[in-house]
Amino acid sequence: MGMTITEKIIAAHSNLKEVHPGQFVYANVDICLGNDITAPIAIEEFEKTGIKKVFDPEKIVLVPDHFTPNKDIKSAQQSKSLREFSVEHNLKHYFEIGRMGIEHALLPEKGIVAPGDLVIGADSHTCTYGALGAFSTGVGSTDLAACFATGKVWLKVPESIKFIFHGQAKNWTSGKDLILYTIGKIGVDGALYKAMEFTGSAITHLSMDDRFAICNMAIEAGAKSGIISPDKNTEDYIKGRVGKKYTMYQSDSDCGYTKTYEFDANDISPQIALPSLPENTKPVEDVSGIKIDQVVIGSCTNGRISDLRIAAQILKGKKIHPSIRLIIIPATQDIYRQALKESLIEIFIEAEAVVSTPTCGPCLGGHMGILAEGERALSTTNRNFVGRMGHPKSEIYLCSPAVAAASAITGVITPPNEVVKK
Repeated sequence: MGMTITEKIIAAHSNLKEVHPGQFVYANVDICLGNDITAPIAIEEFEKTGIKKVFDPEKIVLVPDHFTPNKDIKSAQQSKSLREFSVEHNLKHYFEIGRMGIEHALLPEKGIVAPGDLVIGADSHTCTYGALGAFSTGVGSTDLAACFATGKVWLKVPESIKFIFHGQAKNWTSGKDLILYTIGKIGVDGALYKAMEFTGSAITHLSMDDRFAICNMAIEAGAKSGIISPDKNTEDYIKGRVGKKYTMYQSDSDCGYTKTYEFDANDISPQIALPSLPENTKPVEDVSGIKIDQVVIGSCTNGRISDLRIAAQILKGKKIHPSIRLIIIPATQDIYRQALKESLIEIFIEAEAVVSTPTCGPCLGGHMGILAEGERALSTTNRNFVGRMGHPKSEIYLCSPAVAAASAITGVITPPNEVVKK
């Protein structure tokens, strides 16, 4: 029997000809990642070992993005520990304020991750890089500390589930909608410790930004990773970004999947995940009219340039509803600059939105948009757990940038086609 793309990548990084689901391996890591919440713990544990040098200063990435710009003294101390560790070990990839971005948008943008890589990160949404055809997964801070020292990770080879999307996504249906729809079908534990492999004509037609959004939320179905086989879109994206050698793996025709799901993208409308789990999804038209207080467009899921362009297309020449706070967060400095060049920022400000420097901010209830008791947010972020964005008696609804922008104008959850014709 052949191997899946996930199994091939893991085998190659474990110096094995083949691996099988359930097998434990000790794999070489191409990139390991930490942020201002998780890396300080890893640094502390690494220093306890007494080891004086990291395994490779070019393969460790530290990005202070969650509570930055520093919101208080504690967050400032956390960022300081990253800065000092990076200087001490001469790390190539440390991104200070003004050069940083939300980590899972920044690394692909900078060409740090390539197809065929094995990447770990002390952040659950590390699975984002599967959109490039890499095996990438989240780990704990102690695993990250071990990787700082050894350049390796101990893991179990996951089983793979195949998701085939036929047809082509229709107007206003994005990668975010396809993954919300999927999670709604299989549940938040429907892919527990599995590799979610996405394929089919609808995936082929998606932009890289949409693919990043899909793989980013694989963890919300309990998955170990999400992955999309690299193709011409992938090659076009990495051209001029990735300077290292890479391998574009594909699953064998006779490989094994524990399950296969098939969906018709033509039938999938923009989706809303209602409180308080990402699996609680419904088509936007089924829940339109729900009053909201705050809209957030950004995050490692939907803060890329195409997301901002969609939001600007809908908001151009309009004002947000007077009862709404609209917070827009470009995911990286380069995305922010591109949005400025295209006058998107001007459109947002004229619509009476606020535009933030890149930060995870409100996604995890850190800052830049905390919810009060009883408030309701519509957000392009990835989680809507109880208390995720603030008060435990607030509510979070997840959606795409198109739905978020349309709803900001009306003050209630609204299908985009009711605000503008595409």
